[in-house]
Amino acid sequence: MEIVNWKGILESLLFAAGDEGLTLEQIIKSLETDEHTAQAAIQDLKQEYEQDAGRGIMIVQLAGTYQLVTKKENAPYLIKLVESPGAAYLSQAALETLAIVAYKQPITRAEIEEIRGVKTERPLHTLSAKALIKEVGRAEGTGRAYLYGTTKEFLDYFGLKSIEELPPLPESTDDEFIQDEADLFFEKFQEKANS
Repeated sequence: MEIVNWKGILESLLFAAGDEGLTLEQIIKSLETDEHTAQAAIQDLKQEYEQDAGRGIMIVQLAGTYQLVTKKENAPYLIKLVESPGAAYLSQAALETLAIVAYKQPITRAEIEEIRGVKTERPLHTLSAKALIKEVGRAEGTGRAYLYGTTKEFLDYFGLKSIEELPPLPESTDDEFIQDEADLFFEKFQEKANS
């Protein structure tokens, strides 16, 4: 019988999920296991992080999701990193969200989440905090959801005079071609965002 390294797999999943974290249901589905095994893996990994003073991360549960976070005692070093020049890093989730807003604006959070297939609250908060997007109005209809659009800072940040200067999206319906183009776009976007 094959022994499955649940903790290692869980650690990889939480790392890949980034600041969006994962719900218990997402963990169960990704591990293809039952709730008891998933909960045990979470508790074992959480305990391992807490007991090892040499580790710089830990697992917390925030707003119904499990996330990898840095330990509070390392905060002074993280502040130095954040305050250093060139520390304006955007996560993959934030980059994807930003690209969707740039191309589909004005757009609601629900529409962004429908495109991405995952919750988008944190990336939207991050992008708003960095002044790359802003609320540009309210949608018609029930609930009058906020509409998001890019800002002048977005244009400045990416060296654009206007939104019309964004590279065109491919018109092909070939999924592999679209994915390759999207990967190339995100690669260039990431380079610019982190330079």
